[in-house]
Amino acid sequence: MWGSSGTPADSFYEVRPECTDVPKTRFKIKAGKTLSSRKWHAAFSSEGYLDIGKTLSRIHRGGIHPSIRGEVWEFLLGCYDPKSTFEEREQLRLRRRVEYARWKEDCRQMFPVVGSGRFITAPVVTDDGQPIQDPIVLMQINPDKGQALSSQDNGRANGNAMNPASALEPVKDKNIIQWLLTLHQIGLDVVRTDRTLVFYEKQEHLSKLWDILAVYAWIDTDVGYCQGMSDLCSPMIILLEDEADAFWCFERLMRRLRGNFRCTDNSVGVEAQLSNLAAITQVIDPKLHQHLETLGGGDYLFAFRMLMVLFRREFSFCDSLYLWEMMWALEYDPDLYSVYEDSDTDSEKAEGSGSSKGKAKSIRQCGKYERENMKAKGSEAPLPISVFLVASVLKDKSSKLLTEARGLDDVVKILNDITGNLDAKKACTGAMKLHKKYLKKAKKT
Repeated sequence: MWGSSGTPADSFYEVRPECTDVPKTRFKIKAGKTLSSRKWHAAFSSEGYLDIGKTLSRIHRGGIHPSIRGEVWEFLLGCYDPKSTFEEREQLRLRRRVEYARWKEDCRQMFPVVGSGRFITAPVVTDDGQPIQDPIVLMQINPDKGQALSSQDNGRANGNAMNPASALEPVKDKNIIQWLLTLHQIGLDVVRTDRTLVFYEKQEHLSKLWDILAVYAWIDTDVGYCQGMSDLCSPMIILLEDEADAFWCFERLMRRLRGNFRCTDNSVGVEAQLSNLAAITQVIDPKLHQHLETLGGGDYLFAFRMLMVLFRREFSFCDSLYLWEMMWALEYDPDLYSVYEDSDTDSEKAEGSGSSKGKAKSIRQCGKYERENMKAKGSEAPLPISVFLVASVLKDKSSKLLTEARGLDDVVKILNDITGNLDAKKACTGAMKLHKKYLKKAKKT
């Protein structure tokens, strides 16, 4: 079945033949190390309880076989409680599918392109809600006739919502205007996302990505849609066939990362993580930190993208998925699920991934990184492992940065060279080492 040295997993995420400069994956499927379908199914009891502890250590050793990746991710991201039964999960899945369908229908009522199998890349309203009669939009909405939706849909568009084609009703509701303004931006990002993959040659997959992001932007009014979110959502669509399941997996991931996308007048979401990165580097590699400060890079903005979209651009598609599951397995907290569920009202979101009150969690059920944090028992919330991943990349490039970087452009150039040359497993091991070192040093100071 699998060669002893491992089989590359590229065949699961086929790249278009004309894209010759795409980095090859380093992730190899290794028998006995990679979590296989057989081992995964064996980790459940007859009722459906999952032995998550065993599963986490297996993922940490060799990642997840691509054929079961989607269903394992649902647990890693806290969609399902390992202590639930098959039946309970099935009921929850159905309930969530209904909820997604309801939100999607609300969006379709406001803008009938949602759910039509198409999407748009041109603006449909002005900032004050006046419809834009854009021929590109009319073509995108109904390519056959070069005109917009059928009269049947015209009749359905209510006063508050807006039919982009008929342009009869300007929109007054600020929330709807805000949402409509994001739709073409989502479209522009969708056509740029993972375009090297054969998967996205199909229009239906592009429109599925657009639909999920459009619905998410509607229910999360605080964050809406920001560039980079399509990079986080794309793998969910590839791994989970059902659109609603992919939506909920993305929604759970956004709960962890939405702080990255939250921008106020005076700060960008990622800034907190960047200042943590600066603090870590100062403790672990004071020389490098000093050098970066001298070059005017003390704000660490050059690491913005790595943190924002979790290294999607630094790794091949396959390797970025491998990296993500390693990170999530290391950070896994069994309380995640209950925290998310307790905070669930219709579209209310939980902040971060604090831990639920009540019974103490078993350390065996936690990821390795989470265990270290539990031992350290710091008063402040633990930092995400992604910050230590970036720190380990900087540490790795430290001597090159110290000797060759004469300005910020050089820093960016040296860090860009890592694209396709990073090893996900090594990066995680490096992050874990730095985390340990940092906790020790921080304790002393």
